[in-house]
Amino acid sequence: MKNLLYVGNHLQNSQTNLSYSAVLGPLLEQSGYSVCYTSSKINKFFRLLDMLWTTFRVCKRTDLVLIDTYSTQNFYYAVLVSSLCRVLKLRYVPILHGGNLPNRLKNSPKLSKRLFEHAYANVSPSLYLKESFEAFGYQNVVYIPNTISLENYPLHKKNYDTPRLLWVRSFSEIYNPALAVKVLQELRLRGVDASLCMVGPDTDGSLAEVKALTERLNVSVTFTGKLKKTEWIALSKDYNVFINTTNFDNMPVSVIEAMALGLPVVSTNVGGMPYLIEHGVDGVLVAPNDKVAMSDAICSVFEDVDRTEAMAAKAREKVEEFDWEKVRGLWEELLREGGLKIFD
Repeated sequence: MKNLLYVGNHLQNSQTNLSYSAVLGPLLEQSGYSVCYTSSKINKFFRLLDMLWTTFRVCKRTDLVLIDTYSTQNFYYAVLVSSLCRVLKLRYVPILHGGNLPNRLKNSPKLSKRLFEHAYANVSPSLYLKESFEAFGYQNVVYIPNTISLENYPLHKKNYDTPRLLWVRSFSEIYNPALAVKVLQELRLRGVDASLCMVGPDTDGSLAEVKALTERLNVSVTFTGKLKKTEWIALSKDYNVFINTTNFDNMPVSVIEAMALGLPVVSTNVGGMPYLIEHGVDGVLVAPNDKVAMSDAICSVFEDVDRTEAMAAKAREKVEEFDWEKVRGLWEELLREGGLKIFD
């Protein structure tokens, strides 16, 4: 059996959503790989030490290292782990998650070159990042979209009477959760009987700021905190629009999940979103940080229900391409080229 080491933030607490490794890792295990994970340490310094120590400890029985790679502070984890991999002569594959990674390529060219140029391959879950990396001269980028198991996302017919907005993300400044509250107020000022539910953990203090904003704007918002995936999928039955308010984005799993659930998506037009959503065909895209534009888009969802249902159906059809049974083949091709083929 071939062995993989998966390096990332494998945190399991109330302050973090599950990382992508919690999705991809088990699917690779089901396909016959042995996967070792690091790290679940909450303290960032000890997490980095654990990542480095685990990489060193298991290097002799590891065939390939997968490294979740983001554009913010976690970028440096990837740089240091990849440096150790080169010393240990371990092949490694950064999995590109940060929607702001193009700025990292621009602002940290030497560290970026050290990390990405020497990788066995760089896996991009979006064509947006693939094209961005290629524009900076990186040719070792492979497109493999984020994956879901479609069977876990049942379709439920929506009732488009009044806007019941659902927002699912970590409360973090880059995801601009405050915009959701401002949109709710804008709709209410227009006389629209809208409601809003926000699902996710607080990562940088944004939750307190958003709650304070609801009081200043005198609107009522349901905050659930972090939910298990099965819990928010069940909750989604009661809502009829999914809003994505981010200022930076790549190929967010939460939006893919919303499309799979048949929820019409209204999203800011940033990063990889126009590569995921075709405006007016399988979702609606608006300018970032514009409460009026997003409110207009939400109202349009309810003005032509036939058009909205057609968009939701197209979105579900699109994300069928992200089902594991199809994405699995792309991983198989990458790992087969690396001499790691064990899929049946």
